[in-house]
Amino acid sequence: MGQVDSLKHLLETGDSVNAPPNPFEQSPVHLAAGGGCACLLLWQLQMGADLNQQDVFGEAPLHKAAKVGSLECLSLLVASDAQIDLCNKNGQTAEDLAWSCGFPECAKFLTSIKCMQAKKTSERSDTDHCVPVLRQKRSFGSAENINGKRKC
Repeated sequence: MGQVDSLKHLLETGDSVNAPPNPFEQSPVHLAAGGGCACLLLWQLQMGADLNQQDVFGEAPLHKAAKVGSLECLSLLVASDAQIDLCNKNGQTAEDLAWSCGFPECAKFLTSIKCMQAKKTSERSDTDHCVPVLRQKRSFGSAENINGKRKC
């Protein structure tokens, strides 16, 4: 069942927004984030969707949004207090996936959020420790195709 079909099924049957409609245990919020559907994602979050629910691959909606480069979905999830440090079964965070899939703007956004959260936790007034991380390229040019974008 495709993403659109799964979401259509959810709306038609009135299933729970946290019910995984497919064998990969991906909830409708996973599908919306992975499809870059920010409006649908917002609706699901307002309906009480679990934004940290992990599928069979250990990926939360934040991972899905990072893999497709949806800065809008990432912003919604972060603003709704998604855990940015969750790792999938391969030990990758959403930030790692954004870098490896060729979405540096998403990766830098997640890096800056991580640094702000670390600053709040440690109550340090110096944010210079985050600047080198934000400037890293993480070997961005090593897996480029002819269009200059990385492949996942």
